[in-house]
Amino acid sequence: MGEYKVVKYTSQFYNEWNQFVEESKNATFLFHRDFMEYHIDRFQDFSLLIFKNEKLVSILPANKLDDNVFSHNGLSYGGFVLSKKVSFSDTLNAFQAMLNFLKDFGVKTLSLKLLPKIYNKLPSDEIDYILFKLNAQLFRRDITTTIDQTVQLNLKSSNRLRNLNKAIAKGIVVKEAKDFNDFWNLILTPNLKAKYGVSPVHSLDEIELLKNKFPNNIKQFNAYIDGSIVAGVTVFETKNVAHAQYISKDNKKVSEGGLDIIFDFLINKAYQDKKFFDFGISNEKEGRFVNGGLQAWKESFGGRSVSHDFYKINVDNCYLLDNVFL
Repeated sequence: MGEYKVVKYTSQFYNEWNQFVEESKNATFLFHRDFMEYHIDRFQDFSLLIFKNEKLVSILPANKLDDNVFSHNGLSYGGFVLSKKVSFSDTLNAFQAMLNFLKDFGVKTLSLKLLPKIYNKLPSDEIDYILFKLNAQLFRRDITTTIDQTVQLNLKSSNRLRNLNKAIAKGIVVKEAKDFNDFWNLILTPNLKAKYGVSPVHSLDEIELLKNKFPNNIKQFNAYIDGSIVAGVTVFETKNVAHAQYISKDNKKVSEGGLDIIFDFLINKAYQDKKFFDFGISNEKEGRFVNGGLQAWKESFGGRSVSHDFYKINVDNCYLLDNVFL
């Protein structure tokens, strides 16, 4: 079985943590410490490293609130991150060691916001089985709309193609922007304020900071007519997935087709070799409802649903992993 040791993350593990994220089978740049810590003042970090015989086999990006641990409230997704070489047995033992550590620390529940499977570099369903054995509660399920670039749907007669042709006729052009100022200040923030009374999750300063830290992963694409911005999409790029993090357009009539021409460029040119193009979730009220209009719009590009699951584990149930093997 080996000896398993669980330790809380401190800055002394910065390089080891980030190297593990880079080489793991189920992680993205969102788990890099530079991304996790851009808003460190908002969360009590409770990230964990799990070692087997002094070798790092898994990590848990996490924060703590009272006697509950979350993976991770400041990220789009979380989960139990695994080495590419880790076996099922090691995963089981590492997970149980982590739960025992949490129990000894007085933690009552662990909430896992799982990484959607499209992001996995290798099969990683060991966690699904462990959650089943622990009687974990599925308390939320979102659906994200994703195009499998190897099986694109024929959309020649759709509204998308008609709007694309309108955009081309108007002379709307798509460019990768050097900064986020125009999109944040002229399109995204005003639209969110007017429609929902909220601001973007990332402030302009924060997205600029993250872009500087991750220039190959965070990109901004805008549509322009006569040099003026009419629409924009912020993309978070990982190994398998190009994810549309922010999508917004000017609501004037002249802007019609602006998003269509951007997505045509992203799907068929910029990211045509990426395995998946993901539009993000259309859920509201903790996953209980779907914004039907938004979902249908994303599907009209050829996207189909991928689940994004949230589980809650009673830490006291760690004993249920004692007898898994016959």
